Amino acid sequence: MKAIEFSNVTCGYGPKTVLDAISFDVPSGEVIGLVGRNGAGKTTLIRSAMAMIKPHSGAIQILGQDPFVQPELVKERIGYVSEDQILPPFLKTHDVMELHKSLYPKTWDDHLARSLAGTFNLPQNQKISKLSKGQARQVALVCAVAHRPELLILDEPAGGLDPSARREFLETSIAFLNECGSTILFSSHYMTDVERMSNRLLMLHSGRILLDRDMDELKEEFTLTVIPEVEGIDSDLLLDHPSCLSVRKRDDRFHAVFQLTTSAAQHVLEKEIGITGCPTKAMNLEELFVEVTGSQK
Repeated sequence: MKAIEFSNVTCGYGPKTVLDAISFDVPSGEVIGLVGRNGAGKTTLIRSAMAMIKPHSGAIQILGQDPFVQPELVKERIGYVSEDQILPPFLKTHDVMELHKSLYPKTWDDHLARSLAGTFNLPQNQKISKLSKGQARQVALVCAVAHRPELLILDEPAGGLDPSARREFLETSIAFLNECGSTILFSSHYMTDVERMSNRLLMLHSGRILLDRDMDELKEEFTLTVIPEVEGIDSDLLLDHPSCLSVRKRDDRFHAVFQLTTSAAQHVLEKEIGITGCPTKAMNLEELFVEVTGSQK
């Protein structure tokens, strides 16, 4: 069964299109990192998956069901934390966890909830209004995980957490749920988190899927080449090659990303495009993101 299926989904606000004919699917058990610049459509994609925004066209299936037909049955199988999620400020940490326990009576795991709360040193008798932003986020994260959801969706879960707490939560929750076969979709601006925790990358740009690749492929198949601006060499010439994914102009040089290994990219530059002596290197995810989303095309 597919955990998530988007088929030609177009979605927006009024006349503004935010998602433009998006299609992808996520098999059960995968960990997907969702990245993109601000305004690329990440939150709209997540909210449409949660049946919070109805698409203008296309179809969405979550855990084999239409989330707009039976939203309660779908949502009881999902854990979700949004970037701007607000918990009842007048409730104590313990009360919030008890509230979520009542919402998921069949699947709530008291031991897991206590373990995660202990990991974060969450004060059980403190009102949410008295917690720091990071602590309140941790409470929401514990509640999203403790009922052992089949699908965990996190929209910028690291907001308000220091680097140590962010890593601890992601590694604890994602590793645990993944061992249980849960599917995880999380968006993040922290490329190191995405690179370390996910096994597949979904990159959005201007409302469309720019890249959909296994993480291992990304580490091996993309190369950055810095090419001087000389007569006869321009971005159109480079982009005409089928393996050239993007070109970004920087001062008097072109930064070209090729979907090739470094040696293969050198061969293409020398034998097919006619350029020699250009530095070529493999990229990490952050470099790839900057080059591709900031490119001319």
